[in-house]
Amino acid sequence: MARSYAENALFVSALALTFGASGAQAQDTFAYVTHAKGDPFIQQMIDGAQAAANDLGVTLQVAQQEGGSPEGQLKLVQSFVNTGVKGVATSVPGDSMVSALNDIVAAGVPLAQFNILNPNVTAPYVGEKSVDSGRLLGKIIVEKLGGASATGKVIIGNCFPGFPVLENRAKGVQESLAVAAGLTVLGPFDVKVSAVENYNRWEQLYAANPDAIALIGLCAPDIASLGQLNASVGDKFVAGGYDLTELNLKAIKEGHAYVSLGQSAFVQGYLPIALLVNAAKNGKMTEPGFYNAGTQVVTADSVDMANGLPSIGFDELMAMSADPAATAAYYKPWIDTLTLDMLNAAPQPVSAESE
Repeated sequence: MARSYAENALFVSALALTFGASGAQAQDTFAYVTHAKGDPFIQQMIDGAQAAANDLGVTLQVAQQEGGSPEGQLKLVQSFVNTGVKGVATSVPGDSMVSALNDIVAAGVPLAQFNILNPNVTAPYVGEKSVDSGRLLGKIIVEKLGGASATGKVIIGNCFPGFPVLENRAKGVQESLAVAAGLTVLGPFDVKVSAVENYNRWEQLYAANPDAIALIGLCAPDIASLGQLNASVGDKFVAGGYDLTELNLKAIKEGHAYVSLGQSAFVQGYLPIALLVNAAKNGKMTEPGFYNAGTQVVTADSVDMANGLPSIGFDELMAMSADPAATAAYYKPWIDTLTLDMLNAAPQPVSAESE
């Protein structure tokens, strides 16, 4: 049976802090700061971070910045640092955060990035290979449309224009769509991140282009919106996008969306906290670089969860999408790969994220 992190005696004994059986003390607190609030995908990452805290016997504090404001998110990070947390994991949605985050690292507070990368921050990053992920999504959509001979309009939507990871996804999608010279690609258009605004933007785009044969979203809310829209018009287009939330999977199961790529939300929650705890134990920063969280591919007929995880059926995945405990149990084989050697090894160069 796979061991949980807390049961890995080598790892726990090597940490040699006051974690685990002795109970977490106030100074054994780590923070996790996100760029959106209320989104199911964001919650899946938080659940992964909490699973790491549970396994390692530390306290986790979470803050969510509504609307992706980098200035607001930086204030949340700084507030945690001022209270004396031992490390902070944060996404980095804007350049305005970089200087202050680097000052935090220089002051000796471990920092890790997740989900939204800024390569100028001197801290490790956990996320997907963004351009390559986009290439894969575009390839799957092109194949569904008929391959190189496909013709028609394809609309791309981006909920956070300007975010490097999302711009990279768009670049990869467009690369793959280009193999079909008969496809006309429109966008990427700003489709906003809130569920209501997201649906309204997609509805407007489709109303202006009712002959579109595929709609592709780059963000977590898109599949749910596209599935609802497709159902309302009689399933006239191919819908594809990102993340394995309960609503996204429901849209696929009901036949209103075709494919969704997961970016391993659990890994993007768990691994940053594990890196921070290990850095706190070592008394030094984790080396800046890239940790590939893995890309998952889900259609109604196929589920690939990446990271060497066990095969799973679509109905099992749907049940797990709303069950943090079941998700943590499912990821135990991956958790057991997080040995001290792995955590102390140099990561890939940051440039590998966007290759």
